[in-house]
Order: sequence, then C-alpha cells, then structure tokens
Amino acid sequence: MNEMREKITPADDKRTLAEAIRGAQVAAADRGDVIIDMKEADLARIEILAQDLKPVFDEVPADDPQWDFAISKGLQPRLWIDATAHVMMGRDRRTYRFVRDTRLGRIVLAESPDVKPVSEAVTTYIAERIVERQRLMEGERIALRPTGTAESQNAASLQPAANSATHAQSRSGLYDMATTVVCFAIGAFIGAGGMLALFWEKLAPLF
Repeated sequence: MNEMREKITPADDKRTLAEAIRGAQVAAADRGDVIIDMKEADLARIEILAQDLKPVFDEVPADDPQWDFAISKGLQPRLWIDATAHVMMGRDRRTYRFVRDTRLGRIVLAESPDVKPVSEAVTTYIAERIVERQRLMEGERIALRPTGTAESQNAASLQPAANSATHAQSRSGLYDMATTVVCFAIGAFIGAGGMLALFWEKLAPLF
C-alpha cells in the first residue's frame, strides 16, 4: 500500500501551499471579471503580484527613500514601485504591464499575463536602481552652491581691504605721534635757548 501511494503522489508533483493559494486567487479574479466590477478584478490581480513581490520589498534597505511599494485603488488600480514606475492591468484585464514614465513618454518594461515574468522584471528594476544609487553615493560630490550666506561671503571678500585700511591707519597714527614728539622736542630746545639768552646777563655771574 505504501509503494502504491508513492507511485500515485510522487514528491516531485506536489505543489506548495503558496502556489495553490495563488492559483485559487487567479481563479477567483477570473470569476470576478464576470461576477463583480472590473476594477475589483484588476485590484485582485494587482494584489496577487504585490504578494509575490513582498519578499523582495522586505529586502530593500529601509533607509532608501526612493521607493513607494504601495497600491493605489483609483479608477485603475496600480502597484507603485517608485515615483515613475508602476504595474497596471492591460485593456484585456488579464495582462500585467510594468511601465515607467520618462521625459520622452511612457515605456513598457515588461508585459505578460503571468505573474512570474513581471515579478522578475520588477525585481531586476529595483536591483538596478539600488546599484545606481550606491554609485552616486560613493562618487565624489562637488558642491555647486556656496555653503555660507551672502553676508558672510561679502564679509570675507571685504576682509583683506579692511585689514589693509587698519594697517594704514596704524602706520599713520605712529607717524603722527613721532612727528608730534619731534616737534615738541624742537620747541622745547628753542624755548630753552630763548630763556637762556633772555636771562644770560643775570645768570653769567653764576658761571
């Protein structure tokens, strides 16, 4: 009996529970196209893709601010990867379209009715963007704007002129002081000579 069971259900043919749940979700989304609103069906498929990508989202560094990783439930549900890239459903409501908005318009990065190819394309896109950011962070940064304020820059530019003016004023002050001392000394000698000449007759007998 055990040998018969091994032949009927070999280990290689077993599906994981996650794969079975995903298949049930896809089937429910297919039925939803007829039973419920198309928007709900699109949202169901987007959530299936988000669930498949969740392990990838969890591995992205938390300090990297460029990622959104969010589902928008508007008229057309989208899985946002970052500010320019997202996944939405095609017009047939069964095809995933991974697109990115650029300056030249919208480009399609991946398109498939299956989850796996689109999930792999999103994973590759995330990896490339992380590597690109790492290179930018590790490269040499050249500041294109002055770090100080305009007032500080003006003060710095005027500092040499101010130093020169201060030095010139110091030299002028020393020169004026020396001139005053010399003039005072000359005046003192002249006054002493005049006094000596005036009182020479009275002072001569003392000598």
